[in-house]
Amino acid sequence: MAATAFTFEEAPELPGNERLSKYGVSGLRRLVHRLWDLDIEGLHHIPATGPAILCPNHLSFCDSVFVPLSLPRRVWAIGKGEYMDDWKTKHLFPAFGMIPVDRSGGDAAQVALDTAAKVLDGGHLFMIYPEGTRSRSGNLHKARTGAARLSLRCSAPIIPVGHTGTLAVQPPDQFVMKPGLPVSVRFGAPMYIEDHGDPKDPRTVRKFADEVMFEIAQLSGQKYVNTYAGSDDTPDAPTSTDAPAKPSISVPPGRARAPKAAFAGLS
Repeated sequence: MAATAFTFEEAPELPGNERLSKYGVSGLRRLVHRLWDLDIEGLHHIPATGPAILCPNHLSFCDSVFVPLSLPRRVWAIGKGEYMDDWKTKHLFPAFGMIPVDRSGGDAAQVALDTAAKVLDGGHLFMIYPEGTRSRSGNLHKARTGAARLSLRCSAPIIPVGHTGTLAVQPPDQFVMKPGLPVSVRFGAPMYIEDHGDPKDPRTVRKFADEVMFEIAQLSGQKYVNTYAGSDDTPDAPTSTDAPAKPSISVPPGRARAPKAAFAGLS
């Protein structure tokens, strides 16, 4: 599939090097489409303007290459703080808009989420892995609630993303990405927290996070494990063939949707 048109959104007030991002992303998009058989579905779900939170499954380091470079708009993303300790990545990744997060949790993680909120409040795209870390077993794991809380805080929809093929391109702990292999990236329909319960009820955030994982499971075809990804996430971990339970959903009366025009013109 040929690379889609790309819109660079200037945002000098946000993390990233404007010049490097503008020309670097354009060049990398062309390179990725030449070196891999990249199939992209659901781009019409990406809003042409305004904020949205991209939530992909996470299997390989190169997920952070294929998903952002499949988008028709500039995107900012959360990245683990350890990248700032490596000379190979500590300058390059932040230049492309990576927001480092201290995964020890608490106030340290909140700093990254506050920066992410600035991205969304500015009307831009933001990407975060809801599992919090890579799945070592190949299964899809229970979501952390950071993305759901950002959605509520910034009134931004979540777009579930499911990809396949990245694990073959770059298995865990391998530096080189194998060229010539097929990769598929599928974008799902925007999801709104108001459609999943009362936003004022703290339980709605957890429910919404689980619903997002249901949609990612449908897009990626992964088995779902109702545990958090972590150190015990191994290829021998027990699995479940069931995605999170999907209850019937009714849209509250008067639910305001983004105008259809905002999602038009992309395929």
